[in-house]
Amino acid sequence: MKEFQLYCFAQSGNAYKAALMLELCRLEWEPVKVDFFNGETRGDTFRQQVNAMGEVPVLVDGTTTLSQSGVILDYLSSKLGRFGGTSAAHRREILRWTLWDNHKLTANIATLRYNMNFLPVEKRKPEVEAFLSLRAKSALKLLDEHLGRQHWVAGDTPTTADFSCVGYLFYEGEFGIDLAPFANVLRWREQVATLPGWAHPYDLMPGHPLPERKTA
Repeated sequence: MKEFQLYCFAQSGNAYKAALMLELCRLEWEPVKVDFFNGETRGDTFRQQVNAMGEVPVLVDGTTTLSQSGVILDYLSSKLGRFGGTSAAHRREILRWTLWDNHKLTANIATLRYNMNFLPVEKRKPEVEAFLSLRAKSALKLLDEHLGRQHWVAGDTPTTADFSCVGYLFYEGEFGIDLAPFANVLRWREQVATLPGWAHPYDLMPGHPLPERKTA
């Protein structure tokens, strides 16, 4: 068994954040595929034995089990001394952008993408998608302006704040937002993709492509 196990699936941008960190740090890790689309995370076994919150990612490092992507990123950064803060103030800046991402960027893009791609067609509501798209664009505008002033989210070097914020942006074409107006975001996303060890979420985690759903 490899040193780290990550419960994940290819379509999860939050799991990708943790997988990307593991890969960029060249760690020995193995993905544990979670069958989200058939309800595994909602089952008693998963909630009792893996994560009571019913979510991925979940990282297992020996006797330590962690959930929530931001916590996992911080844990790995602290353990490895990589992609973290160079001072207490820098670490707070990383945390600030990680929390912002979780609440403003990921929250809206991930929900929008789910509604557009994975929710049954009869349950999709155009007005909900329009609302989420507006919120996501607002977050992207703020991030784009911020990245116009510096190369990376939390300073002059890549940190876990970048991996958090970029998590869902490699699923371009799946959340209905043209990123062309956000030139600084595109430049920064390309910077992330040139880091040694980078891989696309569909190449890094199991479960892509999804099998076609059977219709009644």
